Amino acid sequence: MQTSLEIAVKKGFKEIYDVEINSVEFQATRKDFEGDITIVVFAFLRFVKGNPEVIGTKIGEYLKENVAEISDFNVVKGFLNLVISDAYFISDFNKIKNNSTFGIVEPNPDHKAVMVEYSSPNTNKPLHLGHIRNNLLGYSVAEIIKASGKKVYKTQIINDRGIHICKSMLAWQRFGNGETPETSGLKGDKLVGNYYVAFDKAYKEEIKQLIAQGKTEEEAKKLAPILLEAQQMLLKWEAGDEEIVALWKTMNEWVYAGFNETYKELGVDFDKNYYESNTYLLGKDIVAEGLEKGIFYKKEDGSVWIDLTKEGLDEKIVLRADGTAVYMTQDIGTAIERFKDFDLNELVYTVGNEQDYHFKVLFLILEKLGFEWAKNCYHLSYGMVDLPSGKMKSREGTVVDADDLMLEMTDTARAISQELGKLEGYSTEEKETLYKTIGLGALKYYILKVDPKKRIMFDPEESVDFAGNTGPFIQYTYARIQSILRKANFNYAVEISEIELHQKERELIKQIQLFPEVIQNAASNHSPALIANFTYDLVKEYNSFYQTVPILGCENLNEKIFRTQLSNKVAEIIKSAFKLLGIEVPERM
Repeated sequence: MQTSLEIAVKKGFKEIYDVEINSVEFQATRKDFEGDITIVVFAFLRFVKGNPEVIGTKIGEYLKENVAEISDFNVVKGFLNLVISDAYFISDFNKIKNNSTFGIVEPNPDHKAVMVEYSSPNTNKPLHLGHIRNNLLGYSVAEIIKASGKKVYKTQIINDRGIHICKSMLAWQRFGNGETPETSGLKGDKLVGNYYVAFDKAYKEEIKQLIAQGKTEEEAKKLAPILLEAQQMLLKWEAGDEEIVALWKTMNEWVYAGFNETYKELGVDFDKNYYESNTYLLGKDIVAEGLEKGIFYKKEDGSVWIDLTKEGLDEKIVLRADGTAVYMTQDIGTAIERFKDFDLNELVYTVGNEQDYHFKVLFLILEKLGFEWAKNCYHLSYGMVDLPSGKMKSREGTVVDADDLMLEMTDTARAISQELGKLEGYSTEEKETLYKTIGLGALKYYILKVDPKKRIMFDPEESVDFAGNTGPFIQYTYARIQSILRKANFNYAVEISEIELHQKERELIKQIQLFPEVIQNAASNHSPALIANFTYDLVKEYNSFYQTVPILGCENLNEKIFRTQLSNKVAEIIKSAFKLLGIEVPERM
């Protein structure tokens, strides 16, 4: 519509003023004025001298006469408000209403793909609240980019090696008495996490003893026997010691099984897993090449660095003096590996904002190494999630366990639903499924509606409110529409072309029309918040329509059919938008 209007306006200027204009500035018409789309007349004053209202009126008259879709206009100061005809809205809606994938673009198989990395946990402890925001963001961004028409691969790199893993292993050897997830009844990640805590407890005790023997705290921390043994274990692992490697494999498998349960509950998945144990040596050859080319330099102690001071950053180590890799080395190698493994054009890293500097350095190094695709690497940086003090404290009192939080959300949804008495006539099983759908929907929506860069204060109870900008409010609207559709005892599939639209119907169609553009914007901005807030605006618009005009109670059959079709389309878009956020919608509530 906008494109054809722009052509008509340019033509109008040529005919009326014999002037060629190069662009037309459009904006949505303010709610307090009549109209559907507004042209900013002030922008034309550099081409045509004169009174903006006179210019606006002349262009308005031209458009009304020459563009069938324009039924009326008004000019307010330097703004030309155009009224689009009912026929246009009805015709456009009829094209949309039967398109079940409206707004979704099929990926072109010939185009290069986008990889989105998220989660990336350590195998020494369970997933926590921070991982929840990470997973929800990464998964949703991947789904949105896919919906915008790109091929997408979801991936995680699992930090399955290093001293922290050995700490859990050693504690299990010392204190575990052969305990397994099966014998303990614990999820594997919880079990291994308990031994990481047990190590820490034993380590602190040994430090105390050494200080009592006259060591300084600094000395004690380095000399604690349990730590020295863990360091020894790491060396043995790196040397391929069979017994240590077998234990490492066993305990990691426990953890993976536990993670998979959490991922399933959270509704996220991956196309490929990378493991740090396979990638930690990657990048060393690249550093050697970069050294030859003069991109890196060697210090006297043999360590290798890059000087980025000219770019406003600092000097960064890429290889230790003993020849071992640092995280940066590994990340360089892994990025190159991924572009080799998959035909990628873009790589998105979902990592907290404490790593902002790391990624600036990484992308700059990759660019200096001559990789064209480096400019298509993106750090999806996000803020922390806080909880109101005193709520959801874990056993250690600092970290909120992901599984515990999801259970808490289901419990909160159960308590609020029972209080509202909304679920009469449901079986116990139906109720429990619904509590979970509402609880997880509330959690996901609350986190995803906020711009990723912002820090979040997450309040479980507030998130499960059935009013306001929440997941349950949107889910409830969806369920309400399903109830309308179940009661519609007439054929609402027929095409309606000639009715007079109510203002609320026009506003609703305008909101529906925005969906494809919102998906594209959300994909290019890596922001699920744009999808979430669009859905909330759509639901608000629908509820205003629902309260203002009769739907099933409408006496005119054509109007009744059209309003039912409108309701059905709104529900479809809610479902489609929520799917991009990883949220389910209930058929009844």
